[in-house]
Amino acid sequence: MFVAPDPGLLRLRTSLRAVVGIALAVAVAEIAGLSLTASITAGLAALLALFTVTDATVRGQAVTTALLPAAGFPVLALATTVHHLPLARDALCLTVVLCGVYARRWGPRGHALGIFAFMSFFTTQFLHALPAQLPELYAAVALALASAALVRFVCWPIERRTPPPAAPAPLPGRGLARATTRQAVQATAASAIALSIGQVLSEDRWYWAVGTVWWIFVNTTSRGETLVRGFRRVLGTVVGIGAGVLVAVPLDGSMAPTAVLVAGCVFAIFYTASVSYSWMVLAVTLMAGLLYGLLGVLDAGLLVLRLEETLVGAVCAALAVLLVLPVSTHTTNNIWIERALERVRTCTAESLARLSGVATADPAPHAAELEQLLGRVRLSLAPLVHPLSPYRGRRARAQRVLALLDECAEEVRGLVAVAADPAAGHDARLAAACWRVEAAVESLITTGEARGEGSRPVPAPDASAGTGGTALTHAHGLERLLVELVEPLHTSPHARLVNS
Repeated sequence: MFVAPDPGLLRLRTSLRAVVGIALAVAVAEIAGLSLTASITAGLAALLALFTVTDATVRGQAVTTALLPAAGFPVLALATTVHHLPLARDALCLTVVLCGVYARRWGPRGHALGIFAFMSFFTTQFLHALPAQLPELYAAVALALASAALVRFVCWPIERRTPPPAAPAPLPGRGLARATTRQAVQATAASAIALSIGQVLSEDRWYWAVGTVWWIFVNTTSRGETLVRGFRRVLGTVVGIGAGVLVAVPLDGSMAPTAVLVAGCVFAIFYTASVSYSWMVLAVTLMAGLLYGLLGVLDAGLLVLRLEETLVGAVCAALAVLLVLPVSTHTTNNIWIERALERVRTCTAESLARLSGVATADPAPHAAELEQLLGRVRLSLAPLVHPLSPYRGRRARAQRVLALLDECAEEVRGLVAVAADPAAGHDARLAAACWRVEAAVESLITTGEARGEGSRPVPAPDASAGTGGTALTHAHGLERLLVELVEPLHTSPHARLVNS
């Protein structure tokens, strides 16, 4: 986690900005004289606004942020109204889950709005909000979104300097063949069972089981991804509860140290989200314990109940992805790997164009998107590389693919860095190497075999060529790696990682 690549220190800066934005939201709520419940609501709303809005452009992010109340306010109103009507409350919960997951078919904006709608429902259960508190909750959410927007778009506009890549587009398909449609059905079925069992365990805290189901399904596509994510959520919760017993329970809601630790948890959530789901869940679990301490209801028994509800949710999610419209892990691997390889090709082409003097060419955004796509490839292949996977041959090949793709990303980063040097130049050898890289990627995607040019021995670059030689070194490195990818990606019809 601490040694994971962080190009441009984007994770660090985003995490620090989140702490500032959420702290500002809570401070504004307190200055406005809102209650503790409303202040916590403000903090959670700011966290969601900064965490879930991932549109590719600053303008897109601003539009999505502005639309969050349209998704959250109606759910807040309905959830507080039916809070003491179990049947209506349960029906609303399942409806929000179904619509929230289905909304992911519309990309990052639908994804963000769906999460915000669900968490608006979850927050009312977490805080036991009542209809009389609704105006205060609306005010808290509005102040929080304004504070988050101020920090994100005015005070600390990171994206204006280093535009983040868009979230990978959903996998294609129609009707029940569409992954988001299947996930909506799966998540709703799992939530229905988790809700029923969770209420047997606790009539007041059942929502943790449904929340577990919801977050397990976030950013997953196949049954293998969902199973691995469920395991990691349970692991993170167990460790987080242990941390809660050691830290949150002794604090017993003491304001100053709790506020400092909550800020640390917020930083950890944002810093670890893209590299370690277990660490992120640990931070979320500890933060929840600290917030319960502020509300005066924390004890060891509550943390044990949280673990039980989490186990229920994880098991229900596992059963749903195995039995309800299952999506094979192997059907998703090829698409994500191909998208990553396409980014390698685009980065190479843009770097060559930049070195050739094309002022409008910019490989940096494509390199950033490659990093995100590699994270998606790791998630897709996680079931195959998991230590408990019984398929040793596939596990070895998947590990090889991940290692080679990571090396490709290193070479791409080096090539992009050279292209950013105003004094850098190129020659015919570099142009030919870049063209061979593009051809090798095309061959991997379309035929599964590297072309003849890519499979020939790669000549050593001329060290006397200065920056041009450095770029040539990276281009030759990409050629070699793409040739090596042929074997693990396309071994035999019966043991492929992709195209199966």
